[in-house]
Amino acid sequence: MGLEPYKARYTLQLQDWNTAVFDARGLDYVVVPGETLSNDQAIVTGQVLDAHGRTYFGMSQLMNLIRMMKAGELNNEDVVYFEDMFQPGIESLPYIMDQIDPGLRPRIFVRCLAQSIDPDDFVHVWGMAGWMGHYEKMVDSFVSGVLATNEEMVMHMKIAGWKAPVYNISGLAFGKAEVQSRVTSIRPFRERKMRVVFSARWDQEKQPDFYMDLIEAWNDQPGLETVEFCVCSGGRLKSNSDSYMQRTRDLVARGLLTIYEDLEKNEYYNIVNDSRVVFNCALQDWVSNTVSEADALGCNVLYPAYRSFPETFANDHSRLYVPWSIGDAMDKLEALLDRPHPAMGAISDHNNGTIDRIIDILQDNGEDLLRMSTDYRKHTRESKY
Repeated sequence: MGLEPYKARYTLQLQDWNTAVFDARGLDYVVVPGETLSNDQAIVTGQVLDAHGRTYFGMSQLMNLIRMMKAGELNNEDVVYFEDMFQPGIESLPYIMDQIDPGLRPRIFVRCLAQSIDPDDFVHVWGMAGWMGHYEKMVDSFVSGVLATNEEMVMHMKIAGWKAPVYNISGLAFGKAEVQSRVTSIRPFRERKMRVVFSARWDQEKQPDFYMDLIEAWNDQPGLETVEFCVCSGGRLKSNSDSYMQRTRDLVARGLLTIYEDLEKNEYYNIVNDSRVVFNCALQDWVSNTVSEADALGCNVLYPAYRSFPETFANDHSRLYVPWSIGDAMDKLEALLDRPHPAMGAISDHNNGTIDRIIDILQDNGEDLLRMSTDYRKHTRESKY
């Protein structure tokens, strides 16, 4: 049960990344289709996925899944795997399964992308948390497992009182070879432009103000390299805060910030392939596909030592800066602009194995990833690769 493809989001490639590994593992699987509301692949309402398109696609998927269940095409040896915990119409499943023979009840797994357990998720921006919390408890009550992307997300699930089996897949689904195939070749580091890329959404939980503070501080510091600071967006650049946009226009007018927008994936990858650092200051990326993409394309990465990122970086202090410290971020940025990091490639390799870890869980071979004991926090300090 995948997500609908959007040009501006990673969902454009997500299904292909998954099915390539499913095929390599020899799985017998079905991609349950959904119907798209429009063909523009644009996020018109909302900020992560289009509110109308997401729900329309999800409900049409459920209709197709229910048709398959009615026809007896699923049984208790099958797994229904949802790429997102929020799936409109999902209450149909316990409603049906509580009334049918146990031999016809498939196991249900959902992947949590953030939800109301994340204090910086967009559900809080839009005031959805009240009803979303009830939705999550409903899902928690009947699924066979919830997949978390890292130990910090596991912790948030635990303090929210979720009871279903929770697994840490320690990463996001990623296809390294597919991403690298979209550029002609990986550009040597010394031939790259002295450019820093910001590729998260320009919304408050991604802290674009901190990035703009960094840009101004860098340009105010004498003796530093001349650097192009840019922001890349798959659609027109927009934000859930008007103040960010006003400041953005000011920095552009002063020649301190470049905007690349309406980018196709290959256009974005070509920019990253000709840049030296992808910079992030998000409160809640819960791993971030941008780090895997940049790392796969030979670009250095610099992220805050906050929430999921220490696990994502295997606690690498040289590419993690003290959160909200402009000075520490500038010091580490200066080093990463100068030379390729010796561990480049390891992050994308680890995330390239995430789908395999998911399959192991779905096949009852993920006991080492289960986080149900009371000492689940002991895993937090462990480097995962």
